[in-house]
Amino acid sequence: MSAIDPTGVVIWADGRLHGPTDALVSGVDHGLTVGDGVFETCGVVQGAAFALTRHLRRLAISARGLGLVPPDDGAVRTAVDEVLAFAPTAGRVRITFTAGPGPLGSNRDDDGDRPGTLVVLAGPATRADVGRVVRVPWVRNERSAVAGLKTTSYAENVVALAYAHRRGADEALLANTVGELCEGTGANVFVERGGELLTPHLTSGCLAGITRELLLEWGAAEGLPVREAEPGELRYDVLDDVAAGRAHLATTGSIRNVTPVVALDERAVPVGELCQAARDLFARRQALDVDP
Repeated sequence: MSAIDPTGVVIWADGRLHGPTDALVSGVDHGLTVGDGVFETCGVVQGAAFALTRHLRRLAISARGLGLVPPDDGAVRTAVDEVLAFAPTAGRVRITFTAGPGPLGSNRDDDGDRPGTLVVLAGPATRADVGRVVRVPWVRNERSAVAGLKTTSYAENVVALAYAHRRGADEALLANTVGELCEGTGANVFVERGGELLTPHLTSGCLAGITRELLLEWGAAEGLPVREAEPGELRYDVLDDVAAGRAHLATTGSIRNVTPVVALDERAVPVGELCQAARDLFARRQALDVDP
């Protein structure tokens, strides 16, 4: 590559840089045919992939959860450095690791030594100061074989997010199968009520988000009343309290950071003081350490 592509996307694969239209993976890659892969997305702060160590740790957990041998940390870090060196103004880094070439069905080859496919890209990102969310008619399965894993099988998120976008929202909020508040399609959720910020317990089936994790740690260290809810403590109907102004919401994610919610189901809702405090705390701590 001799110049930045107009899309601003730079890709690393097979040991070198590529543009977004280059052919990179086999048509029988199991990540392409059946979604047999995992990924991480990091925001870019001060030219570096934010919280990369934590993201690589979670990538390894997700890979093992699928029965894959995780990629080498050193190789991933080298790829991240290379794409960011070529795209210094990028807003995000995405790391994707798949099972590599395989059968056309869901089964994998028995060859356990087959290398996976690693693709790392840097590209633009847009971060909003506030969020707008909607409830959707679908649920997360907290008992799924891949519950809590960040896999490339994202079709149900695509459908739910399209539903949200058609209603002027940027995120969809899902319950789980037993009526607990779970998460968004690409975000964790925090509920402000009773003088606390609460986020659903991991047993709800939500992803163990890196921003969620850091907000819990940093909030506890600085006296912000934020905690993980007890299992079953946050029911999905807590969103009725948000709609009535008795509670408030914020979403968290690697690109959005901490985003107070200003609309639920196409109706304005007030922003909570703790949600604003959490946003400010996260921004301040993020600026102090790019790999906390």
